[in-house]
Amino acid sequence: MQTQEVAIKSSVKVFMKSDSEMLDEVMVVAYGTAKKSSFTGSASTIDNKKLQSRPITNVSKGLEGQATGLLTTSGTGQPGESASVVIRGYGSINASQSPLYVVDGIPYDGTLSSINPSDIESMTVLKDASAGALYGARGANGVVMITTKKGKEGKTQVTWRSTVGWSSRALKEYNMVGQKDYVQLTYEGLRNGFAFTNGYAWADAEAAARNSLSGTLGGEQYNPFKNYTWGNIIDPATGTVRADATSAWDERWMDALQKDNAFRHEHQLSLTGGTEKTKYMFSLGYLNEDGILVTTGFQRYSARANINSEVTDWFSANLNTSLTHSVSNYSQYTGSSQSNVWYSAQFVSPLFPVYIKDAQGNNALGEDGHPQLDYGESGRPGSYSDYNPLGGLLDDKSSVKNDVAGLRTGLTFGSDKDDFGVLKGLKLAINFGMDYRQASQMNYMNMYHGNQAAAGGLLSKYSTRMQSYTFNQLLMWNRSFGLHNFDVMAGHEFYAYQYEYLKAAKTNLVDGILELRPGTTLSDADSYTDNYRIESWLGRFNYNYDEKYYFSASLRTDGSSRFYKDDRWGTFWSVGGNWRISKEAFMEDVSWINNLSFKVSYGQQGNDDILKISGGVYTSDYYLWQSLYDLGWANSNQIGGLVSTLENKNVSWEKSGNFNIGVEASFFDNRLSVNAEYYNKKTTDMLLNYPMATSTGFSGYNANVGDMRNSGFELEIKGTPIKTNNFTWNITWMGSTVKNKVLKLTGETPEIIDGIYSIKEGLPINTFYMAKAAGVDPATGAQLYWVYDTDDEGNMINERISSDYEKAAQSKYYLGSRIPDLYGSIGTDLSWKGVDLSILTTYSLGGKVYDGLYSASMNNMYYNNAWNEHALRRWQKPGDITDVPRIEIAGKNTTNDRFLVDASYFAIKNITLGYTLPKAWMQKAKLGSVRVFGSIDNLALFTHLQGMNPQYNFSGETSYSYSPNKTWSLGVEINF
Repeated sequence: MQTQEVAIKSSVKVFMKSDSEMLDEVMVVAYGTAKKSSFTGSASTIDNKKLQSRPITNVSKGLEGQATGLLTTSGTGQPGESASVVIRGYGSINASQSPLYVVDGIPYDGTLSSINPSDIESMTVLKDASAGALYGARGANGVVMITTKKGKEGKTQVTWRSTVGWSSRALKEYNMVGQKDYVQLTYEGLRNGFAFTNGYAWADAEAAARNSLSGTLGGEQYNPFKNYTWGNIIDPATGTVRADATSAWDERWMDALQKDNAFRHEHQLSLTGGTEKTKYMFSLGYLNEDGILVTTGFQRYSARANINSEVTDWFSANLNTSLTHSVSNYSQYTGSSQSNVWYSAQFVSPLFPVYIKDAQGNNALGEDGHPQLDYGESGRPGSYSDYNPLGGLLDDKSSVKNDVAGLRTGLTFGSDKDDFGVLKGLKLAINFGMDYRQASQMNYMNMYHGNQAAAGGLLSKYSTRMQSYTFNQLLMWNRSFGLHNFDVMAGHEFYAYQYEYLKAAKTNLVDGILELRPGTTLSDADSYTDNYRIESWLGRFNYNYDEKYYFSASLRTDGSSRFYKDDRWGTFWSVGGNWRISKEAFMEDVSWINNLSFKVSYGQQGNDDILKISGGVYTSDYYLWQSLYDLGWANSNQIGGLVSTLENKNVSWEKSGNFNIGVEASFFDNRLSVNAEYYNKKTTDMLLNYPMATSTGFSGYNANVGDMRNSGFELEIKGTPIKTNNFTWNITWMGSTVKNKVLKLTGETPEIIDGIYSIKEGLPINTFYMAKAAGVDPATGAQLYWVYDTDDEGNMINERISSDYEKAAQSKYYLGSRIPDLYGSIGTDLSWKGVDLSILTTYSLGGKVYDGLYSASMNNMYYNNAWNEHALRRWQKPGDITDVPRIEIAGKNTTNDRFLVDASYFAIKNITLGYTLPKAWMQKAKLGSVRVFGSIDNLALFTHLQGMNPQYNFSGETSYSYSPNKTWSLGVEINF
């Protein structure tokens, strides 16, 4: 605050004003801290208040909307699961795009769900090379630095925080047709098949369709309309379902599986305090969160201790330990497997009941007097025989137990005190960090129903162990000579990672014993170990003159065990500058500008983390250059193997050059602040699987191939429109853009096509590449397409409209990508006396999503799948003008842009209302403070298509996955 002198009176009232010259935010950066005003790089800070306002289990889900340049997925609704994060675009094609997470100065390898958000003091997102180059290879995709809470000098402060909440589905379901419309569309699908595929006359096709309804829909057992049989439910005169058909049941499978009030409760106890020399923080946490899908949930027990001690004037030590035990219950089925309830329960025929029905359509009760689950064993058509989604969740079991431990400790020798003379500011820091994770996973498929019934059940057990450690030694010198200020660091760091995997499975089990020993038949056994090492030398030089002109430079060289010894080392660097214009003499009289800074930086970083697909999941490839062998080809009792990957000793670092330029300003006594930046990031020598002719027996080999660029603008505006003694209103708007372009691929292959995506020189990564729809033929109801021929040079000629789906499959167009034109957030918070209100919304404009779920419900391949309500706009007779072609089952068509949907959305992410009880009440109760609060998380999502999740992933797909959650919660925080 600004110093003020006032006359002494019997009653004095002083209004203090902030001193903009002294008030300067200190943030955590690579290997230390920095004043925000002196920082030459690009970074965003997130304080713990923004995290604690949301009932999040995984810290990654608290990042959305809190920093410019940061894109996140929504993540699944499975309790404990992470969201995916990219910073400033898509840094690679095959290599990892995920940022590095650093906890208390050490890269973190534990599970993000094991970090208790209540233990976090702040998070810093490092976005450019000047900010993250000191982390070398692992910081190429940005860095998320997590700083946990520390003790504070003073008497012990005890804080108890508890919240309770109730969750329901946040993402609306697709609008699917009801029973009558389903029967009508099934009849039309049969009729159209007879007429257009088999060449029946229209009247004959109608009669054949009526006669085929019973066998197609499952016979009278699955006819809910008890006043009509399948044979006469269609009125021959109108060709429609009879209006007076009355249903005896209407049971939606999804309703039986979801909970609208899944309970969540979390409790946190922390103690902080200490003396001038030694400070401490201890915390205990417990979380129990039920999933909105029955039988799923997540429990976490956490503990943390953080002790910092200045032993002498020249020696200090710190110890930060954490322990977490968690249990996650989940559904093991994914994708389009019928056992995946997110597939089957959403898109199954609405005629199929959850429970067995008698001849009148009532529940057939079992010997225990309860309804019996209908597994379809007595004639349910199609692939849904011997399956019930609720039964599968109750009878099959999947869980994983995680034990995670973290250690951060260090010793620092040296002092900043004048007593140390020429050694003032010279320090040696020795830091050690370790992360350990032991996971025990179980997947059980029951012996009574499903695809393992014939085998007597299947039990699989997995045991994984991860241990990593980082050991660094840093020599630092921080000294000022008049107006000259120096901060120099040199250091060495070693990182080691080991992952061990063990699996065994048996069939023919003993009922009720979920252990392998009683099983009679060994089904699977496997184990392997991954090892990874990095050794690094690093240095940093920071200089500023009169806190007006700032210069920074960093250098780091990394040696990675993923590369051959001759190409193992990579050197990465950055330089940056910051000019505080507001400190210049010509700005002294401009009182309304509190701060004005101009900064620019450039640097190069590396990436060695190429991904491979293993069991349908992307994992890191730790042996990039080596020729590996698959030894799972035994011939009787003889060992047999095949070469699985080809050697390439020349493969080396993927490199990323980052340019950043920005302006920071604050005005009107810091009531308004603006941060604007432009970035340009070029990735070269990308780690790709170099394609080969399949006749060689290999699809490709790891190599450095191609270049790609990401560029964009970021703007953050913070304002305080109202600020009085009792009322404050703050508002923040963030907006970011990203443009991506593939600059170069292989000389032989300037384009990589993968399904509906093209990665092509000159276009954004994962550009949609498919046929283009041209409406519906009014005469036949056939889907029309734009098609074309090509000349000898490959140019498009003779573009025209056709119903030839085979020609359309050869006439593909480039139709945009998922990358938005603008994305960001709008947040506001208000406080009035003891009341506080905060609102966070996020938005995204532009980009496209290919909604495969929507497509499948509009182009059904099976008669037991339901239709989206949009199918009711279908063509029905010659002359109809519509955008939906005639109903067909397993009809002949090609993938087209009918199902490319605008990815724009607006989301109300969080609303939190709190009240801090008056201090007078607290004094009487002998308490420090009490705050009660309530919040709504993921309140609403507005999109162009109900049911679609535009935040599912970064490539613009959708999948049959666990729906995100909406959570209402109440809480109390008491400080003793």
